[in-house]
Amino acid sequence: MSKAKPELGGHGEGERGLFARLGRLVAHHPWRVIGVWVIAAVAVIGLAPHLTSTTDEASFLPSHYESVQAQNLQESAFPQAASPAAIIVLERADGTALSAADSAAVQQIGSKLEAAHIADVTTLQVGEPSANKLIQTIGVQMPTESDPQDTHQTDAVKTLRTQLQSDLSGTGLKGGITGTAAQTLDSQSSGNKADAIIGIATIGLILVLLLIIFRSPIIAFLPIITIGIVSQVADGLIAWASNAFNLKTDSSVTSMLIVVLFGVGTDYILFFMFRYRERLRAGDDPRQAVVAAVTRAGEAIASAGGAVIVSFLALTLSTLGLFRSLGPALAIAVAVTLLAGLTLIPAVVALLGTRVFWPSKAWRNEPRGARFAAIGRSMGRRPARFAAVSGLIMVALAIAAFSFHPSFDLSAGSTSSTAESTVWQNQLLRGEPAGATTPTEIFLKSTDGAKLDASQLSTYRSELAAVPGVGTVSEAIPNSTDTVAVYQVALAHDPSSSAAIDTVKGPLRTTAHQDAPRGTTALVGGITAIYADIEAAVNHDYAVVFPVAAIIIMLILALVLRAVVAPLYLMASVGLGFGATLGATVLLFQHSSSSNGLIFMLPVIMYMFVVALGTDYNILMITRLREEARAGKSPRQAAAEAVRHAGPTIGAAGIILAGSFASLMLAGQSTLSQMGFAISAGIAIAAFVMSMFFTPAITALLGHAAWWPGHADAVRDAAPDSTGEQSADFRPGVDEIERVR
Repeated sequence: MSKAKPELGGHGEGERGLFARLGRLVAHHPWRVIGVWVIAAVAVIGLAPHLTSTTDEASFLPSHYESVQAQNLQESAFPQAASPAAIIVLERADGTALSAADSAAVQQIGSKLEAAHIADVTTLQVGEPSANKLIQTIGVQMPTESDPQDTHQTDAVKTLRTQLQSDLSGTGLKGGITGTAAQTLDSQSSGNKADAIIGIATIGLILVLLLIIFRSPIIAFLPIITIGIVSQVADGLIAWASNAFNLKTDSSVTSMLIVVLFGVGTDYILFFMFRYRERLRAGDDPRQAVVAAVTRAGEAIASAGGAVIVSFLALTLSTLGLFRSLGPALAIAVAVTLLAGLTLIPAVVALLGTRVFWPSKAWRNEPRGARFAAIGRSMGRRPARFAAVSGLIMVALAIAAFSFHPSFDLSAGSTSSTAESTVWQNQLLRGEPAGATTPTEIFLKSTDGAKLDASQLSTYRSELAAVPGVGTVSEAIPNSTDTVAVYQVALAHDPSSSAAIDTVKGPLRTTAHQDAPRGTTALVGGITAIYADIEAAVNHDYAVVFPVAAIIIMLILALVLRAVVAPLYLMASVGLGFGATLGATVLLFQHSSSSNGLIFMLPVIMYMFVVALGTDYNILMITRLREEARAGKSPRQAAAEAVRHAGPTIGAAGIILAGSFASLMLAGQSTLSQMGFAISAGIAIAAFVMSMFFTPAITALLGHAAWWPGHADAVRDAAPDSTGEQSADFRPGVDEIERVR
């Protein structure tokens, strides 16, 4: 058998020729490649702006939605009368009703805070005790922040909290601060803590698994060091793109970037290292092995990364700014990681040679792969049984997905349950209607410039108060010209609950619009109205983004496989995997906990990851199966051999990637916990149920029909290519993976 010949030609010359040239460039000029990366990293890190995020849901909506129009009207008609940026909530330390002396103490606390002249606190307004005398509030007005990097409000909240606790001493009262500014501060603090926890957990998991698989500290630290640099480059590029295209990023994006970069990046490194080690065992010298590894693994890395990037970019079709920003951000991260996997990692390995495996010598020994071989043989004998069992598992889980219920409160989901803003928002509910913290606002505007009639305003208020689900309605507050009036509506339910959203989008908006006095028009705004509009936007996106992403990925599959039938059932299996993942998440977080819903963005994000990565694993399995069929094996024999050889790669990639995303569950935030479980469960289902069993079993049952109308499985010359090996996608060291299992 010919060995140690890196030149590739003839068979697959187009794509492989490209990757062969790249492999030769990297292997023969590793210092130049590393130098280019270092220069690029220094330039991007030094010049790029800071990547900022927002928890303002309204910033994600297009301007044609009613809640955004109401917000714009408020800013123009009531520039100084916005809802309080922060709410100080006070109660007796023993939890009993407030006395007259206690209310007087609250007034004194308000006076002391006002006398402190805290920067960026414009006014403090002491409210009346609640009807049951359990709580009393102080509203805090602050200037509106237009710049996401502006910290004036959060800095003011920090100072207020310190001053408040000092002023409470000796009063017999206790209190805390909630409201939008306080939630933003707690969300930022929680996000920084979450990023640290996720980073440590992700890196620790990768180190442990790579040490088990390769028994080499050099390989274990290789992705940590290189991807650490790559992540800074990706952050800089994302920040530039966000500024250039005015993209809004949610606070959970930075946490997701950590696991995307390290999880996906480690997968690409595994693909390369397994092929590199295989070529060394075949007799290539280290640099020739790098060329061969880039040539063969490069195709898989590029196609895998391309599917993920296409899926993420499909989010740009969303009407929500959140998704339009999230898609490009993750696509940039994957693109940079893909480029590093094809250039930076091979360059480092080319310099280290076989020393990259130090101190282990196991890389020299060819593994046997007994367990995956046994699974493959069993599937080859009984593919119908494997298809039925794996399919039924996914169907059973998918049934629960029909009870999915969305939650739209990003700010609550991005803070822990012990954060001060969360604790005191819950305490506020002891004495006020659930919607008192963030009231719905109804704006009545004169359409002809005439002043609003006081009697009509009173009648209109009565009609609003009679709407089912409405707690209280304030008196109309006119603007300086009496052409616009606003009503503060406290809903009877939690502002982020389904009941509140249904009230706003149903009877409240209907009444507000239909009963508006002649010569006026009404707009319903506030956070619950924003949630209602986000729900409408998300439903629109489901109908657009999902089909477009599915069609594009199916076209990619058709081009890769040169078939029509196989892409159809591969996408059907991915869709089934998506349903199973959503169902498992609903069972855990919605039915088995006190949560009244899952974060609204979860299905879209999960769809992108599960569909893209599930497609990658399907491609790895079915292309290996096609290769075995071309070597002359029957459909069932080909399926058995595909599981034996591709199974360990999919298993290793699935364990590391699922484990990386599972680290999101350690963040202490409900949003990240739901995302972490959903994506990790989806990857596990895609790797160990769908790709490992369902896809090869269905392909074995369909036989030659799977490749209709082409003949991709037709027997071909199985002679080795010019690297001295037969065509293969991956054949990693099975013995190490066996030990992991």
